[in-house]
Amino acid sequence: MEVNRDEAERCIDIATAALTNDQPEKAQRFLEKAQRLFPTLKAKALLELIAKNGFTPGGGGVSDVNGVPRFRQQNTKSEETKPEEKPSDTSRPYTADQLEAVRRIKQCKNFYEILGVQADACEDELKRSYRKLALKFHPDKNRAPGATEAFKAIGNAYAVLSNAGKRRQYDQYGDERRHPSRQSPDNGNFEPDISPEDLFNMFFGGGYTSTNANVYANGRRNQRRERRERQRDGGLALFVQVMPILILVIVSALSQIMVNSPPYSLSFRPSAGYTQKRLTENLKVPYYVGEQFSKEFTGVILKNVERSVEDDYISNLRNNCWKEKQQKEGLLYRARYFGDSDLYQRAQRARTPSCAKLSEITASLHG
Repeated sequence: MEVNRDEAERCIDIATAALTNDQPEKAQRFLEKAQRLFPTLKAKALLELIAKNGFTPGGGGVSDVNGVPRFRQQNTKSEETKPEEKPSDTSRPYTADQLEAVRRIKQCKNFYEILGVQADACEDELKRSYRKLALKFHPDKNRAPGATEAFKAIGNAYAVLSNAGKRRQYDQYGDERRHPSRQSPDNGNFEPDISPEDLFNMFFGGGYTSTNANVYANGRRNQRRERRERQRDGGLALFVQVMPILILVIVSALSQIMVNSPPYSLSFRPSAGYTQKRLTENLKVPYYVGEQFSKEFTGVILKNVERSVEDDYISNLRNNCWKEKQQKEGLLYRARYFGDSDLYQRAQRARTPSCAKLSEITASLHG
């Protein structure tokens, strides 16, 4: 976590200035961020004083050499008899190997190094590496300081590299790539589309009730709130400048939707504009159309439409089948890893209805 020391010090300076200006909420927010980046006794002392004593506005100056602002003492008697607080998660035991593994992740310079794969690694290699590392660094399994940040970096690395478009864009930066675990306002090009916890649950079928499960989400919400505060002043002026462009884009999108709206819907129930149910002649795939469909589509045109309906239906089945297999495979892997026989039996019995339907259609087409 040494790489985050400067940013943590900057947050402490901002918090100290906020306390001097009678802004304890802002100070607490930046002190909590400093502790997440690089825990220090100085930030911890300030947080404890804010929580227990309250800040005295206009106090000016400091009470010790560390630059901790002066606070007024409150509720001295109640604090003396206050029961000892429960230890936090950071006090739970961890091994030297776990701490060293966290340090290795924090020192990685790019996403490939985090996952331990080559730059030309295929999708299967990325999946195998992610499964191994995600289980190793999940906050429920690794209590070493910084394990949550390492788990987040591993999830971000896989989320970007498993996306062909984002991976291609990421590779263009070469050796100038920033450290993937650092957060900055201009790092949005490689922002993952899914959080590390959601990605983990997608691979392993959920079931982790981590006491640290909300650490990433809370930190991400704080970062977004701070980013909004920085952008608030110039937001209105920027909006006024781009408004004409937004209007053109919206008008263009609406015109495209009106012109190219499909003649059918594959939803399971009637929807706006698609109220008449039909079945394709070949595969008997159900779909919905508008009231004028039978008059506008006949003969060869109707056959082409039904062919498109069946192609879309099969494509949806393939996607759903892949998701079902991934979830079942993740459950089996986690059951074998933890030696959970009940989970293994449940995973074996897990159904894959989309795969079964796809096999049935494939057999009928080749029958």
